[in-house]
Formats: sequence, C-alpha cells, structure tokens
Amino acid sequence: MNVVNSEHRQVIIIGAGSAGLTAAIYAARANLKPLVIRGPEPGGQLATTTEVENYPGFVNGILGPELMQHFEAQAVRFGAELRYGMITSVDFSQPPFHLILNEEKTLLADAVIIATGASPKYLGLKNEKRLLGRGVSSCATCDGAFFREQEVAIVGGGDTAIEDAIFLTRFCARVYVIHRREKLRAAKILQARAFAKEKIDFIWNTLVEDVLGTEEVQGLLLKNIPTEQTYTLPVAGLFVAIGYQPNTKIFQGWLDMDSKGYIRTVSNSTYTNITGVFASGDAQDYVYRQAATAVGTGCMAAIDAERWLESQHQVSLPQADKWGKLADE
Repeated sequence: MNVVNSEHRQVIIIGAGSAGLTAAIYAARANLKPLVIRGPEPGGQLATTTEVENYPGFVNGILGPELMQHFEAQAVRFGAELRYGMITSVDFSQPPFHLILNEEKTLLADAVIIATGASPKYLGLKNEKRLLGRGVSSCATCDGAFFREQEVAIVGGGDTAIEDAIFLTRFCARVYVIHRREKLRAAKILQARAFAKEKIDFIWNTLVEDVLGTEEVQGLLLKNIPTEQTYTLPVAGLFVAIGYQPNTKIFQGWLDMDSKGYIRTVSNSTYTNITGVFASGDAQDYVYRQAATAVGTGCMAAIDAERWLESQHQVSLPQADKWGKLADE
C-alpha cells in the first residue's frame, strides 16, 4: 500500500457506536490520543432508537441519539478525535497496520480496535424504514415495554424470533408470530414454550407485504403464500427478527470469524487472532447485543490495547489514574 501522505496513530478505533465511543473514552484517558472513524452509521443502532429506558443512569429514559451525543462529547473531552469516513480496506500483515480511509487515504495504527457493530436484517418493505422507531423495531428487549396492552407482530421463525415473542408477552395484549413457512426453525424447547403461551398466535405461510401507517404503525398488509390472498392485520408494532449481519466483511481473510461473520476473540478478552487487533461490541457479540454489553467490551478493548502497547514498549505511561482505580492496582 502507498504510505505517502499517510497518518500514523497509536490507536485507531473503527466504529462510533456504544463500543467504539467507550473504547475512545478509555483510550483517550490513557493518553493514547485515539482516532475514531465514525463509519456509515455514526452512533450505531442507538442513533436510530427513540426512547432508551434500559441503560443505567437514566431513570426517566433518554433518546438514543441524545445518549450517543453524550458518549461523543465525553470522548472528545478526553482528547479523542472523531472523524467522518469509512475504512474500505485493511492490511493486518504486520504493525503498523494499514487502513484505507474512503478508498484513498492511508492510516497507520500501532493498535486497532474494531467496533463496527452488526446491522439487523430487514424485510426491505416500502414503509419499513420510514416507520423505524415509530412502531417498527428490531429489538424486542429494547422496545417491548412501549407496547403495553397493545397488539404487535413479530416476523421470523428462528430462536431469536421465538425468544422475542415470549418476551413480548410480558407487556403486550397479543403477539402474532408471522412465518413464511409452516414450521418453525427455533429450538424445540422454545417452540414448546411459545405454543403454551395464550397470548401468542401463529400466522403460517405468510409474508409481510408492507407496513401500514403514516406517523406510526397502524397495521400490516399480509399475503398468504398458498392462496396469494392479501389482507390487513391491525397491530401497533412490528418486530423484525430475521437475523443480524455483523459489519465485518472488510476483515475477512485477516481475522478468525464464525460462519456468520462474527469475530472470534480470545476467552475473557478482546484479543483477536492477530496480535494488536482487538474486537468489541456487536461485531463479536451475537448473544446479548445490548448497549450495556457493548460498552463493557469497548472498555475491555481499550484496556487490552493499552496494556498490549505498553508491553511492546510503545507507550510509557504512569500507572495512576489511567482508567480510574483498577482492582489490581
């Protein structure tokens, strides 16, 4: 790669969601002067969420975009630089690692923290994204409580969809599970639990053709596959649970991943198979996918990166008050 007019940083963080910005806060407090590449969706999934009620510290909830503004301001306060742009390719063959920004500028990094997240898969309907956050959601645990005593629908037939449907019965008057097949793919034990719930109705062999409503979801346009008949289902919310896609494509061939593209990390750490490259947030977490857990792994990644750099004699910092008081100090 051409390194003419390149820019060299100790730590570059790819992604500016919960994990990336937390990593930036911790790395900046360690005087590593991190550069955060914000990517195509600054703020991550929370930037498209309305009310966030399950993040600790906000008794009355907080808007997702506002919460991410707090994250950004805190990172900048400690010296992190946030830059718009997208990493389009990487070379992890040896440090300093080469990152190409916007297909043109070369960035060099002694350590890289990946926090590119994962994107929920959607149905691709005309009104789906327009009503995202206004009744359309991909996170039942985040938004289920907003639909107390209302009827909602969830699309999918795997473990996530059925787990979410069971979860939604805590709040909703009725939950319609819409599946394009006549059998679920979810684990048998989950199916048994769902079938036992009086609040759950299953709509088989059916596709969602569109989401109805102007300012908020008012119903769904459904199509029965065998008969090709269409009809409307009045609901206040639509939860899409057809899977997530980790945003890790540019790291394929470099990092060890599972079959779905989630980055594998060394147990109880954020180390990847390439020393000096760390992974955090939903890019490596296919289980929890919560802002709180992303924050935790972002913190871990920054600490792992700082300690690794120090072991390579690339930083020499006083031990006091880098992260606050550490348990083993």
